[in-house]
Amino acid sequence: MQDAEDVRRICLSLPDTTEKIAWSMPTFRVAEKMFATLPEDETSIAVRCPKEERDELVLAEPGKFWIADHEAGFAWVRVRLAALEDADELRDILADSWRQAAPTRLLESYPELGLPADG
Repeated sequence: MQDAEDVRRICLSLPDTTEKIAWSMPTFRVAEKMFATLPEDETSIAVRCPKEERDELVLAEPGKFWIADHEAGFAWVRVRLAALEDADELRDILADSWRQAAPTRLLESYPELGLPADG
């Protein structure tokens, strides 16, 4: 099962990523733009996700994805760490969120991360 340390390790392995405590929880930022948080008891993460895709994910896999009430108006989705298959799935989710927040210069510098179908 993936845990907070796996999230931290993967996030900090992504280019230009920093960790900062905000709202009493760890947040991860690329070029100062937040792309992941470890809310509450660190059994889930919140990541960037376009609203259309987010709604599809929640409908398709409600045991894995959900929308926190206070995030409903934003392009974020929650992910239950215990529901993830493995570290590769966690890395894919975090890298996708990183891509949404990363500036163009980073996406161009790291084409292997900048590809929309990064796998």
